[in-house]
Amino acid sequence: MSTNVLVTGGCGFIGSNLVRYLLRERPDWKVVNLDRLTYAGNLENLAGLEDESRHVFVHGDISDRACVDRVLREHAIDAVLHLAAESHVDRSIEGPAVFVTTNVLGTQHLLEACRAHGVRRFVQCSTDEVYGSLGPSGAFTETSPLQPSSPYSASKTGADLLALAYHHTYGLDVVVTRCSNNYGRYQFPEKLIPRMVVNALRDQRLPVYGDGQHVRDWLHVEDHCQGLLLALERGRAGQVYNLGGGAERKNLDLVKGILAALGKPESLIEFVTDRPGHDRRYAIDAAKSRRELGWAPTHSFEEGLADTVRWYVEHPVWWERVLSGAYRSTVTLARRGHGA
Repeated sequence: MSTNVLVTGGCGFIGSNLVRYLLRERPDWKVVNLDRLTYAGNLENLAGLEDESRHVFVHGDISDRACVDRVLREHAIDAVLHLAAESHVDRSIEGPAVFVTTNVLGTQHLLEACRAHGVRRFVQCSTDEVYGSLGPSGAFTETSPLQPSSPYSASKTGADLLALAYHHTYGLDVVVTRCSNNYGRYQFPEKLIPRMVVNALRDQRLPVYGDGQHVRDWLHVEDHCQGLLLALERGRAGQVYNLGGGAERKNLDLVKGILAALGKPESLIEFVTDRPGHDRRYAIDAAKSRRELGWAPTHSFEEGLADTVRWYVEHPVWWERVLSGAYRSTVTLARRGHGA
């Protein structure tokens, strides 16, 4: 479908995995990566792509209309995969304003630019958190009510609705995807799995919210990338597609599994005060994506988690540089015109 694709937030966890996935799976495509390099954006996630001519890194902000216009025009962008977002629930509780600014207003600026430049397809990458919390049974479908519980999920809900409104009002070709919790390589260590792995490797306490019985549906990041590509190429305009791993796990069981894989004692677990408004359970019904996109996860959770834990064990330099802040030196290089 497309040869020149813009990935926003391509230096983040999912974004950098998506950039690598697209370059591997679509060898005739050019992938333009627009990233503001906030704390979660890390050029070191794209190590090894320095000499890849099909990957172009642009240090910029989706809210900077002049920058976005220039990127869309100079690279003749056919399609946009929009992943740039503030995404950590705890941070949204502490400071919600930046989530509204980036996730809602930033998305609107990007949509308007895409409309002006005739972009052929816009994929809005979203989250199952827009649906709120489930009881002990059932799963979210694409028609489930939107009931966000945190400033983060509310901002993503707003972005989704804006994207769909641009389709219905202006005819912009928009597809929305909503995924369950991702895990895999290059995930910032504030998120559950990498934080637990890194803390265990350092023999530090592993903080578990509340009683640890909160349930999440886990999706390997490469399976998510496959779903995004299929949504881009096969999705119907104006539609929403759920992407879930079908791997529900209680947080406490997950943490115990990580400790067992690392040969660390469960005594490292420390129960801490629960997060305000903490959703109890998420689960995704991905039947529509299977039916219309031909998508299905290929990684079992056990194998995917083992590979992920092994990667963090084998790449201490990467996460040590993140924890120390040394990775931020790449921002300076980017501002001087260097990129991945």
